[in-house]
Amino acid sequence: MITFSLQSGSNGNAIYVEADGVRLLFDAGISGRQAAARMQHYRRDIRDVDALIISHAHADHVQCAGIFHRKFGLPIHMTRAANLFVRNTLGRVNTVHQFCPGDPLAFRHVTVHTIPTPHDAVDTVAFIVECGGKRLGIFTDVGCPFDGLLRALETCDAAYLESNHDPTMLADGSYPSWLKNRIAGSGGHLSNEQAAELLRRCGRNRPGWVALAHLSDENNTPQLALHASHRAVGKTYPFSIASRYEVSSVREV
Repeated sequence: MITFSLQSGSNGNAIYVEADGVRLLFDAGISGRQAAARMQHYRRDIRDVDALIISHAHADHVQCAGIFHRKFGLPIHMTRAANLFVRNTLGRVNTVHQFCPGDPLAFRHVTVHTIPTPHDAVDTVAFIVECGGKRLGIFTDVGCPFDGLLRALETCDAAYLESNHDPTMLADGSYPSWLKNRIAGSGGHLSNEQAAELLRRCGRNRPGWVALAHLSDENNTPQLALHASHRAVGKTYPFSIASRYEVSSVREV
């Protein structure tokens, strides 16, 4: 199994996973032109993607799903509630394959486990992609360290893990109070410290590598996110950053 992030952040999200000949794209928050170019960077044609799987109905994850469907022919998979929420903004879409949070999705020899999260959108889900005994977690927009998140993370061989904000930067920043409270609340985003604590608690069951994802531009820096996690689990642990601005390196699971 291989994977790379096309982009990760409130300015748009998309993650590519390929396993046993199955090509999956998670989320469609960037333009079709950007997505195609960033996949081509690794000689992958976006038209070969077998399924576009949407985590939730916030614009930075779904706003270009209709374009991906019409321009590249990608089948869309999302929950019924998410589909109802965005159907008037996607444009013409022939079919949406609907699932319920918690349902497994099967694509030949690949299973995508969907995990309900408390993030503040309808039917938000995280994912674990499983194939050939290997498991990749995609844990962004999770809200808070909810029951089951640690256990899910411990089962993964590798993971994308939200490390959205530095609490001090958020508290001292320019956001209005309601937005600060939303981000730091149970339906918002994991802080650097919350992500680091989850990984510390994994102990020996920690994934083989973690890409810290969905970093805030206003309330975080890659250096702060890495420092928090390295402080929790050691400086030799293989962290990387899923960039807000460019395609990441290819990682193997």
